[in-house]
Amino acid sequence: MLLNTIDEAVSNLFPGYFALVMATGIVSIASFLLGYAWIALALLVVNGIAYGVLWVLTIVRLSRHVHRMLEDLTNHARGAGFFTIVAGTCVLGAQFVIVIDIPRVGLALWWLGLALWLFVTYAFFMAITVREEKPSLESGINGAWLIAIVATQSISVLGTLLVDLFSTGREVLLFFSLSMFLFGCMLYILIITLIFYRFSFFRLTMAALTPPYWINMGAVAISTLAGATIILHADRWSVLGELLPFLKGFTLFFWATATWWIPLLFMLGAWRHLYKRYPFAYDPQYWGMVFPLGMYTACTFQLSRAIGIPFLEIIPRYFIFIALAAWIGTSIGLLRSLIPTSAHRPVGGR
Repeated sequence: MLLNTIDEAVSNLFPGYFALVMATGIVSIASFLLGYAWIALALLVVNGIAYGVLWVLTIVRLSRHVHRMLEDLTNHARGAGFFTIVAGTCVLGAQFVIVIDIPRVGLALWWLGLALWLFVTYAFFMAITVREEKPSLESGINGAWLIAIVATQSISVLGTLLVDLFSTGREVLLFFSLSMFLFGCMLYILIITLIFYRFSFFRLTMAALTPPYWINMGAVAISTLAGATIILHADRWSVLGELLPFLKGFTLFFWATATWWIPLLFMLGAWRHLYKRYPFAYDPQYWGMVFPLGMYTACTFQLSRAIGIPFLEIIPRYFIFIALAAWIGTSIGLLRSLIPTSAHRPVGGR
């Protein structure tokens, strides 16, 4: 009976569960940047365990329920969740580089993340393009699509962080990281246009207003972090020095966009849970809300250093506590969902 329950949970494993790794990793990095090294180290340990467990579950699902994985990958609403595997891998790699200064592990995770990005990107977009029966825009697109941008920018961030490992080929890696940054920015503009249209001209139910819509902000926050990271490494390549005015303006543009989203998303959350009284219950999609809060903290801190605006540092020094509170609350929800008495709610959160 227990084995059947576990097998069913694995079969229904939420495709975007690696958002747990994304969220834990960026909150760890933000904590380290703000001087809370012990929190950053503790979260690194937790993240390493979570990453390993999720990979085991994913491999078991691939071996026993490959048809379910293919159904998810080719589904407009759920397929984009697989981009969390890419982003989670690269965020964990960035933790190894920033928090404990082991760039070789970061490099291995960057190569893995790049391979996963190539597969998921072309498999997902190819599948939804050639699919004969397609859903309406109202039901087919959601905030999870923006995780494609998060995955792309995570490749850029980690690649830039690893540039000092190379004595030759440094310019190639920086060029590639810059290209990924620009592609991620372009992809955000394309996808957020559809999502904003969906917000404005289609009925948005409480059930449809899921936590991944926080990626509306998270995707531009990580774009800000990618741009700031490139700016901070501009002295490694003369071409970046020539592009600095453009990079600073473009990066600030994305930070301003991320900042604009925050009050609206909080108001929508209040409308959903306080005004409409939609019940709070653990859902793995809540990690898609924790990640943007941690990312906004980290990107604002790095932006203040990259373009020389020190008064911006006051924001992350307080925002980190919001991110930590969200992480703790969601972690408690996860642990409670794993208690046997709650076995009627599968860990997959389908």
